[in-house]
Amino acid sequence: MKANRMEAFSDGVLAIIITIMVLELKVPEGHDWYALIELGPKILSYIFSFVYIGIYWNNHHHLLHMVRTMNGRLMWLNLLLLFWLSLVPFTTAWMGESYFAATPTALYGIILLLAAFSYWLLQRAIISQHPGDSSFVLAMGRNLKGKLSPVLYLIAALTAYVSPWISGFFFLLVAVVWFLPDKRIEHALRGHQN
Repeated sequence: MKANRMEAFSDGVLAIIITIMVLELKVPEGHDWYALIELGPKILSYIFSFVYIGIYWNNHHHLLHMVRTMNGRLMWLNLLLLFWLSLVPFTTAWMGESYFAATPTALYGIILLLAAFSYWLLQRAIISQHPGDSSFVLAMGRNLKGKLSPVLYLIAALTAYVSPWISGFFFLLVAVVWFLPDKRIEHALRGHQN
């Protein structure tokens, strides 16, 4: 069995997550630009989270192309990833409502840290399906972005109590690092096709 069903389910969950986040954006009461500016923190937290969910969707899509055999372990690890991502709308709304107060911003970083760890676990389980493909295992083992992201999320969570701007810088840095899909998987896919 291939990962098609798991990918379709994951795509649906991620689409619902984005829908929930956009529904949290309420229409302003006023009818001028100032009323829209008042929503600035909510819109900014939505943009951050939309980009993060998009990054996960994009990289998850690439990663699932490397699944050789579907099994219960992969399904549970995928559900663990989706669980943490499903909490992003809650933390996004809380962070925007609180104007990036320390605790909501720190919790946002912790949720993203746990999602990153879950993605890493899923990735390791898929890599374990390729024991005879040393070039693939070696390429996937060089995961600088995957190793750097949890550290940056942790720093973002901790610095939320110093300044939300510092915390936001680290969130932005991780998004910039991951904006382009993981090229290692694209190279590995091309290598398997040749």
